[in-house]
Amino acid sequence: MNKPLVNAAFIDGNNLYKAGNDIGWKLDTRKFRIHLTETYQVKNAYYCIGYIPANTRLYTRLQSEGYKLIFKKVQYQNGKPKGNVDAELVLKCMTQYRVYDKAVIVTSDGDFACLVKYLIQKAKLRNVIASKRTKCSDLLQEASGTRISYLDDLRKK
Repeated sequence: MNKPLVNAAFIDGNNLYKAGNDIGWKLDTRKFRIHLTETYQVKNAYYCIGYIPANTRLYTRLQSEGYKLIFKKVQYQNGKPKGNVDAELVLKCMTQYRVYDKAVIVTSDGDFACLVKYLIQKAKLRNVIASKRTKCSDLLQEASGTRISYLDDLRKK
């Protein structure tokens, strides 16, 4: 008997939020978590996000929907919060490397192209999920090859 796949999703939370705005709709994170499970067999979904104390209700809701939150202390630039979670996402992906069968990377950020290439080389990438073709980094699209899908296509379902 084959053992079931244990896949993991690594989500750039700020990028996912912006992706919804890019395609003109508010992403239902509960339905998205279900989509990750049903489509990609994701057991663990790591949601990397900048920590802002005023957003505790959001964090509680995401956890209740099945996300495991990875926080980064937010820095402020010109009064606006900046929570770049790239390093946290890569670190979590690599420290969990032996735990999951395949990874799903949720971002449109080209900074993750090297991670995607590495995961493909090691036969560990299941898919990349980006916002839409016109908003996704060319580097990320090139690195992903055919293993990329877009949220705007999901919206049509």
